[in-house]
Amino acid sequence: MFLLAAASTSASTSASCCFPDAASSRYRGNKLELRGASTSCRQLSLLQASNNLHRRRRLGAVRAVTGGNGDGSTNLAPPGYTYSLKTNDIRCVVLDIEGTTTPISFVTDVLFPYARKNVREHLTETYHTPQTQADIALLRAQVDQDLLLADQVPGAAVPLPPPDSAVDQIIDALVANVEAMIDADRKVAALKQLQGRIWRRGFDSGEIKGVVYDDVPPALAEWHGATGGLIKTYIYSSGSREAQRLIFGNTTPYGDLRKYLSAFFDTNVGGKRDSGSYYEIWQSLGVDRPSQILFLTDVYQEATAAKDAGLEVLISIRPGNAPLPKNHGFQTITSFAQIST
Repeated sequence: MFLLAAASTSASTSASCCFPDAASSRYRGNKLELRGASTSCRQLSLLQASNNLHRRRRLGAVRAVTGGNGDGSTNLAPPGYTYSLKTNDIRCVVLDIEGTTTPISFVTDVLFPYARKNVREHLTETYHTPQTQADIALLRAQVDQDLLLADQVPGAAVPLPPPDSAVDQIIDALVANVEAMIDADRKVAALKQLQGRIWRRGFDSGEIKGVVYDDVPPALAEWHGATGGLIKTYIYSSGSREAQRLIFGNTTPYGDLRKYLSAFFDTNVGGKRDSGSYYEIWQSLGVDRPSQILFLTDVYQEATAAKDAGLEVLISIRPGNAPLPKNHGFQTITSFAQIST
């Protein structure tokens, strides 16, 4: 997987990553020339990843991995197991992000700290814009609700001064609340929307690059290409749709993966542990039966909610993911290479 989060990789490093054998390739401009044929580095990365995906399938080299954080617990996937989209009559694939397409560490070690570090600057510079005023109104409503339910809400909410107070005082209170929400990993729209705005600054400046596991891009390309577009892929995450588009639109080294994605869902459709959310997604996607939708997640409660709504479910087992309950009853995969068209 790519744990590169800052844009620090040089062009020469990118070239060597794509094709390390200097005797059989040359780097010219932003192209690699291979035996007389010129192919972009990004295309070679995707081609090599696709070849690796098929090689792993042929060898049956998909092995179970630890399902927890070094506590010795395991959630075993059958060696060589492959889930067939065609056999199971799947028309839509809905993907979680954290722990499924992307390492949890990218979110906790890169995205969250970036938002925390830059929230004050963002609010100060954009305070009087309509967009930020709308974000502040959403935060104010969330804080008011948190204060009413103080004993049930993680993290201490700080009352916000009235809207006609000094801007510095309002921003101080906003920053305190946002930092508390980030520390508590709150899955609320007010926080997620503001984080998406802040992350855009990082993606636009090149400070942040999207991160996906190596097996994800070739799988997305195969699902899209091999089925002639009959199987469509979607994202459902607690992060805002803006944040989702930023992550998949700016990956290293695969570039923009949004061409393989049909739409993005966030918690405006409902919470990810609420079965009603998956019913709403089914209604939005237009397939005849919810069982024609495959949902991939690393979270047991989300898997249960999706199953209750009638969706097919696979649980993603990746290094660093939380352990699953014993006898959880779900099929698991350790790589998207285990999903065939």
